[in-house]
Amino acid sequence: MMDEPILVLAATGGQGGAVTDALLSRGARIRALVRDPGRESARALAGQGVDVVAGSLSDRDSLAAAMRGVAGVFAFTTPFEAGVDAEVGQGRAILSAATRERVPHLVFSSVAGADQDSGVPHFESKARIEAELAAGDVPYTILGPTYFFDNALGGARRIRDGVLDLPLPPDRPLQQLARPDLGAFAAKVLLDPSPYVGQRIELAGDAPTPSRMAAALGATLGREVRHEYVPLSAIDNADMHAMWTFLNGPGYRVDIPALHAAHPDIHWTGFADWAHRTLASAR
Repeated sequence: MMDEPILVLAATGGQGGAVTDALLSRGARIRALVRDPGRESARALAGQGVDVVAGSLSDRDSLAAAMRGVAGVFAFTTPFEAGVDAEVGQGRAILSAATRERVPHLVFSSVAGADQDSGVPHFESKARIEAELAAGDVPYTILGPTYFFDNALGGARRIRDGVLDLPLPPDRPLQQLARPDLGAFAAKVLLDPSPYVGQRIELAGDAPTPSRMAAALGATLGREVRHEYVPLSAIDNADMHAMWTFLNGPGYRVDIPALHAAHPDIHWTGFADWAHRTLASAR
């Protein structure tokens, strides 16, 4: 086990939290960068022995201070608060701080399809960060998660009312991932970097169609859930419209059987298992 801590950025968020949980389960020393150490979620991490420090993804000095003396960094950027240009700025601040502190290994969580010239703004911003990371001096691994199962929960009320709204044909598979599986994979890479340095690895646990998703949700809830197709013309947000256009077109291209065969130690949650674990209490 490494003596130096592993730094997790945005450690109380969905991805950072999953990575932190996975590292804790493996007994790793963790330093967590959060915006507000006084928040309940941050205090809970401190209660589990995590070294919680204050900082911002866009503040190079606080990032550099948090990166001092670490074995590795899990890095995450987001466009959903201030836009894609701000996300690229976060990536540059992270890379600048990592270069300054000579971080031995940085795992960047990007998105599957960012290397496909997708035309999706929040894919393209991550592609720009990936390019700068690859051109820099910091040893890195890029992870590309597909669509998260948890995204379905944005329509949880509609699902409980019997409708799964998705802008996909009923028989179109959608590659997806459970956040804990991303956490487990990132922890594996962070704790044993050498096989993965310089690699870009896309992650998916399952590829259910909307029809199969609706059936699994219905089986969990004990009532019928039907898929309702949302036309692309009904999606007002330009970024989301571009993403669903991409997912209706070329889509993600993860070789799921090969990925799972190469990493049998990862649990690789299926959609039905995720639905049961997440929504069974809503029956």
